[in-house]
Amino acid sequence: MTILIDNRSGTPIYDQIFTQIKNQIIGGSLAEGEALPSIRSLAKDLGISVITTKRAYDELESAGFIYTQPGKGSFVSQKNTQLILEENLREIEQHMAEIRRLAIQCGLSSQELREMYQILEDET
Repeated sequence: MTILIDNRSGTPIYDQIFTQIKNQIIGGSLAEGEALPSIRSLAKDLGISVITTKRAYDELESAGFIYTQPGKGSFVSQKNTQLILEENLREIEQHMAEIRRLAIQCGLSSQELREMYQILEDET
């Protein structure tokens, strides 16, 4: 498992950890049932507070991506296809909002955006 922390980012460190682990689970590089590093071990490796790492793990657990067994550690949860679908839909919506914002800045119409999308569809 690879986690890279960007201290210059405006994103809180716990959120960077949460997002990177979540993306590795969704992407399949972290498999169902796979053990995550202990909170202390990950904090030490990243040179951050144990509290920050615990918050990231707590967020992952409450979102259903991992589960914790007392005395044994934290593990990747069984893939919930509905959860993954919802996560992907949320990401698509964010991209679409950004596309809309850029289109307005460029003065593109909805029809021009549809045509651009159709060209992309035809290329695949």
